[in-house]
Amino acid sequence: MIRKFLRQVFGLKPPSAAPASRPPDGVRVIPRSRHGIARGQIHACALKVTSGLQQAGYAAFVVGGAARDLLLGLDPKDFDVATSATPEEVRALFRRSRIIGRRFRLVHVMCGMETVEVSTFRGDMSPDADGETVAGVHADEHGRLLRDNTFGSQEEDARRRDFTVNALFFDPEREEIRDYLNGYEDLQAKRLRIIGDPARRYREDPVRMLRAVRLAAKLGLQIDPDTAAPIGDLAPLLRNVPPSRLFDEMLKLLLSGHALACVVELRTRGLHHGLLPMLDVLLEQPLGERFITLALRNTDERVRQDKPVSPGFLFAALLWHEVLATWNRRQAAGEKTIPALHQAMEDVLSIQNKQLAIPHRYDAVMKEIWAMQPRFAGRSGRRPFRLLEHPRFRAAYDFMLLRCESGELETELGTWWDTFQHANPGAREAMLLKDETPKKRSRSRRRRKSGPEGAAHHATDMAK
Repeated sequence: MIRKFLRQVFGLKPPSAAPASRPPDGVRVIPRSRHGIARGQIHACALKVTSGLQQAGYAAFVVGGAARDLLLGLDPKDFDVATSATPEEVRALFRRSRIIGRRFRLVHVMCGMETVEVSTFRGDMSPDADGETVAGVHADEHGRLLRDNTFGSQEEDARRRDFTVNALFFDPEREEIRDYLNGYEDLQAKRLRIIGDPARRYREDPVRMLRAVRLAAKLGLQIDPDTAAPIGDLAPLLRNVPPSRLFDEMLKLLLSGHALACVVELRTRGLHHGLLPMLDVLLEQPLGERFITLALRNTDERVRQDKPVSPGFLFAALLWHEVLATWNRRQAAGEKTIPALHQAMEDVLSIQNKQLAIPHRYDAVMKEIWAMQPRFAGRSGRRPFRLLEHPRFRAAYDFMLLRCESGELETELGTWWDTFQHANPGAREAMLLKDETPKKRSRSRRRRKSGPEGAAHHATDMAK
């Protein structure tokens, strides 16, 4: 009843006119008997969105990573939908929805705690000399798209996507895949191929170069030679991308479960400059290379086991040897240990945030982990007990173990702290080391006593 009312108000087509039932010429339709994806594998919210749009007379498909991952036997984290409906038409159909974005206008449809991102089929474009194309599309002097809200056909939308394996459209109603660019064959051949001219597509969005590295490592694909060829020359274009967007893409890469392989590939292709330039130094030093390798390998293992991973801890590990080098230089110049460490942290983060905008909420975690490292050397008095009570102790302790495992610290230190934190109170007291640091006599104890007794002592001293 509500859908009928909406169709009358907005002049929508009846369900029988849904274009999804008539595949256009030139598209390859792959039936379920070949691809094996069933409607039941699609999350309920995505089914609700595609069904609602199709019943209202629009084409609607599950697209992108979801279709790709299902074909690879993976469990997609998100289900995106592409449709012939405009953002305003999608918004009118779903009560719990909102239009977002400026560069690309999208609609978020909410179903309980789940959100489905709905995009309208994008149209084709050909940039002119001024960097501006058809209405709604704008590019900068390097060819990077700044805004693109021109709409078009499903085939045009497929050609506007980044890689062929991401340009597959799955219709949950008919359980069919529509393939315009042989993405299905590329997936079968374990090949990652960009759509269109590689250089032009990277200029439109330099982040695609990072995405190529991440997808290849995550999905076990080989980057097509033509797709890989321009990356080295165009890597400097990443400097024109907003730092916050680079951070988002870098975080996806580091939390992909294949961070170690991705970072090695980034460095091989020269893509780390402007992101993590210290990798050149770290991976050429035995201790630095071992430390980074251990940190990334541990992160990958936690991701694969569905254990929580702290981005703050991860970036603390990636930047630690830069902090350590700066800290050592400041101490060599005569600065005191703790002030030198805090200033080194500020120096490194200040430089890094100009290249990769790490959110301040992670800065705080990183600084706490770094600042606690010198405190692990204190194993006498009440210092170990106070350190155990610190809310960030576990993260700092794990970080210290990485330093021990990489050879930066003696393994005995890690063993001592492992035993100490699990021991009973009596055993902990027995483990404390004797503090051999000479204590300064307090000024209050050296102060002369007042009164007659004090005067007498003073007189005696004077006589001596």
